[in-house]
Amino acid sequence: MAQESGPVAGRYEVDIEEVEYLRHGDKPLLASIYKPRGPGPFPAVIEMHGGAWCMGDRKVNHPMNRPIASGGVVIAALDFRAPPDAGYPGSVADVNFGLRWLKANAARFNTRPEWVGSMGSSSGSHLAVLNAMKPVDPRYAAIKHPGVGSNADPAFVVAMWPVICPQGRYRYAKALFAEGKPIKVRTEQIRAQESYWGTDEVMGEGSPVLALQRGDKVKTPDILYIQNNIDELHPRENVEQFLAGYARAGGKVQMEWYDSPVYDGLRTQPESAEARRMVNKIVEFISRYAR
Repeated sequence: MAQESGPVAGRYEVDIEEVEYLRHGDKPLLASIYKPRGPGPFPAVIEMHGGAWCMGDRKVNHPMNRPIASGGVVIAALDFRAPPDAGYPGSVADVNFGLRWLKANAARFNTRPEWVGSMGSSSGSHLAVLNAMKPVDPRYAAIKHPGVGSNADPAFVVAMWPVICPQGRYRYAKALFAEGKPIKVRTEQIRAQESYWGTDEVMGEGSPVLALQRGDKVKTPDILYIQNNIDELHPRENVEQFLAGYARAGGKVQMEWYDSPVYDGLRTQPESAEARRMVNKIVEFISRYAR
């Protein structure tokens, strides 16, 4: 272990353990557990990958997860159900259970239940925020298991370029496509959103932005919200709507804009100075909740 003081990425060596955290029928769902080597205890997060709710797996964000864990954070990177196994709200229920499971196993992974938060990127970040706002929704809290409690409230949320309004992003992508201006993976996103959500109406029901605008009863844990200044995949209008609505609901958001040639530079360019800067921001934020 290096001798840096304070929450700095690179401070700890990291071990990775593969664990089954949930099973649906004969299909296991795995978590990659990133464990800093040290006396601990450490703060912890469940982590959800992006992929328009339909693509990817728990290993997608490894280039970010390892350096964050090396700053002194236990990370449980989750697999969760996707179509055709389940659409909305199936994956939200998996996330809700995953958070409760990590709390129940806090001592095993060198953390404490009250230090467990949520983290995600893109659609995975949407899952983190939605569950954090509505942890007792009976659809999301539907999975029960002996020894796993009922408290799915995260201590905090790290939201990296979330699809914070699925309906807004869907309509935005459809409008661009209709104008002959599909950007990057717009067409793929449209198909994936339709597969996961089914209808435009359901996208609205599962939108954190619209939940705040409707005045739904929500919880408001502190959020670190991270987005690239040039991000074309996650509409800035939706970001501003969420920030305004969350503040009205009494929530606190630490907004961090970063600069990178690609919207997900933290993941795809992890060695860049900007990625390292943001990783340290994440570690510093999470460390506040382990005191």
